[in-house]
Amino acid sequence: MATTPLSQPAIERHGKATGVQQQAAGMLEYARSIRRDLHVWPEIGLDLPKTRERVLEALDGLPLDITLHKTTSGIAAMLTGDKPGPTVMLRGDMDALPMPEDTGLDFASKVDNVMHACGHDTHVAMLAGAAKMLSERKATLPGRVLFMFQPGEEGYGGAEYMLDEGILDVGPNRDGSESPLTAAYALHITSSLPAGFIGTKGGPIMASSDVLRIEVKGKGGHASEPFRTLDPVPVACEIVTALQAFVTRRVEIWDPAVITVTKLIAGTATNVIPEVARVEGTIRAMSAATRKKVHDGIKRVAEGIAAAHDMEATVEVELGYPVTVNDGPSADFALDVAEAIVGSNAALRMPHAVMGAEDFSYVLEKKPGAMVFLGGTPHNKDFRTAAPNHSNRVMFEEDAMITGMSVYSSLALRTLGVTLD
Repeated sequence: MATTPLSQPAIERHGKATGVQQQAAGMLEYARSIRRDLHVWPEIGLDLPKTRERVLEALDGLPLDITLHKTTSGIAAMLTGDKPGPTVMLRGDMDALPMPEDTGLDFASKVDNVMHACGHDTHVAMLAGAAKMLSERKATLPGRVLFMFQPGEEGYGGAEYMLDEGILDVGPNRDGSESPLTAAYALHITSSLPAGFIGTKGGPIMASSDVLRIEVKGKGGHASEPFRTLDPVPVACEIVTALQAFVTRRVEIWDPAVITVTKLIAGTATNVIPEVARVEGTIRAMSAATRKKVHDGIKRVAEGIAAAHDMEATVEVELGYPVTVNDGPSADFALDVAEAIVGSNAALRMPHAVMGAEDFSYVLEKKPGAMVFLGGTPHNKDFRTAAPNHSNRVMFEEDAMITGMSVYSSLALRTLGVTLD
């Protein structure tokens, strides 16, 4: 399953590609160059000097008011149309992941153990492409478009930093007329959809994500005499198993949660029973109520099991991103826009949310809007078996950026009341 770069369903429906699509197709090489430069030199976290420099180079000469954020490498770029109107925000995240790349691409990462494995390089490229496309329409644009180039999505809370610096405080137009920020949208590429497909839904669309740490304290000793010790290792293992039963038996399946233990840490030698065993992992939930229920349940289960073995368990939960909740009308609007671009067969109302997490959640807590997924599976791959996001072998179809730029631009245009050509 795959679409052509200009979306065959849309061509069949309209007889030709839309003007926005044609404009985006002409922007592909511009976006491809940005994407590949960022892919070769990926950066992690909140401080992305090379990435910021490349974005500013891409935006140079466009009629944008640019604000460089101080606490991070974030960039806010405002396009003001020649006609008055509201403001819409488009966001693209910029950071990479701390992992090796094994794609074999000609433009693979040259930074050891750093890779753009979640497609943020394509997000930046598509957002810059949309900025260029919309800048070309400045004379007829009734309002403003705020482009949010955000660092630190991969666990660093970059969106919070940019919010704290006031990115949503857009103020009035240059002429003093009101121009409120009415909506915010983000695209996220995924290899779980065919290239060029669009998917979203109203309500919770991505999970909360918290870090779990449990310490089981016993009494160490010789491995040959466990009866003279309080061995924390089997107790830690029992806790891990019990947490899985807790999720399946105490958490409602229609409001799901996932507890994933990723680290078991104990011991220093094969003949020594350790004093302490540690369990670490993540907690994900689809509502604030279930999130709290799971936090409370983990504490009860861990402490209860440890006490049954005359030991103590200490539970620490480090709060991460909240649930990403799409505004229902905004999600419907995004699907309507997508259908005009890719056709009804490729604009999908997702049947359920995904358990990944996003700091765009912080933006959606303050403004109506939606997270929208863009299919990016290479045309020669099956999306059902392709390497997933965060894989060291994940690859994305660059032609899908045409659809991404079309959707970004069209979301802005339609929000400002412009009829798509």
